[in-house]
Amino acid sequence: MSRVLNVAVVGCGIGRSHIVEGYLPNADKFKVLAICDLDQERLDKIGEEFGIDRRVVNFDDLLAMDDIDIIDVCTPPGAHLFMVSAALKAGKHVVCEKPLVGSLKDVDTIMAIEKGAKGLLMPVFQYRFGDGIEQAKAVIESGIAGKAYCGTVETMWRREALYYAVPWRGKWKTELGGVLMGHAIHPHDIFTYLMGDIARMFGRVATRVNPIEVEDVISASLEMKSGALASFTATLGSVDEITRIRLQFENVTIESDHSPYNPGKEPWKILPRNDEVKARIDKLLANWQHVPSRFQTQMARFHDAIFGKGELPVTSADSRRALELVTAFYHSSSTHTEVVLPLGPEHPLYESWVPAQYR
Repeated sequence: MSRVLNVAVVGCGIGRSHIVEGYLPNADKFKVLAICDLDQERLDKIGEEFGIDRRVVNFDDLLAMDDIDIIDVCTPPGAHLFMVSAALKAGKHVVCEKPLVGSLKDVDTIMAIEKGAKGLLMPVFQYRFGDGIEQAKAVIESGIAGKAYCGTVETMWRREALYYAVPWRGKWKTELGGVLMGHAIHPHDIFTYLMGDIARMFGRVATRVNPIEVEDVISASLEMKSGALASFTATLGSVDEITRIRLQFENVTIESDHSPYNPGKEPWKILPRNDEVKARIDKLLANWQHVPSRFQTQMARFHDAIFGKGELPVTSADSRRALELVTAFYHSSSTHTEVVLPLGPEHPLYESWVPAQYR
């Protein structure tokens, strides 16, 4: 197999960002050979912009292309299960935007297919990559941070009528959820990536900002498996926009850069409790090698994983953990009860959290 892998991008919305941030900076590793979209005008626009001649509106056409190594699924969430399953069964490597699928049952189905698949599956959690988050991860994993005490996540974004003019947004059937699924899912993933698994949670969701079917405000209280406590808050009605993650450990306080859409990029605030801790952190980070943020690093590490040079940077198990939190959130809010994780097939929302009237 050539070291340059041929990619087909399905969905030219966020798919354009995958091309610009992920594939073009890694031109020695990937070539976007085909694009697919139902909107012919957008398809032609992206094709002309990046010199991509192979433009199709039928997803099945991509599966039959022997020279395509990777299918990158960037469609609305409702189409992910079919496309990811079909691409894996066709022997392709697969990249899929969040959310991977729309239920715990569906993610377990994907994971079962994945076990027997020739290709690798990498869900997208691009906020995990960059100097800020990776330095924080290094300090925590080194043991310098010590015992985890507590943490907070604030996802304060702004979405108004123009955003929901896109027909599939704000609807259960196509978006599968609101701020929990399309927005706060990233900062919540960062939190568990750094702080570990959730043991139990009590959450609330509400629709207070926009006249939509799905939620645009959420809040939760959580207990981590480590014993640390946490709180999550998110809204799509903020005047300004920030993503703020603050973690308190025995020896350090860690706070993210507040950039809403790239909180992992810039160095985070890491406050040592004393000079001894500071010296240990300085030594750990003394020869730090720059980590490009978002899709650039995630795609580069995917390439490494395909050629056996590293682990998958994001796995289907990571996606399951994110969807488990979403499931717990909706169940807790509707029943006003605490939810204990993990969740299995016996859970009432295992097959779907979407209200019955919207399925």
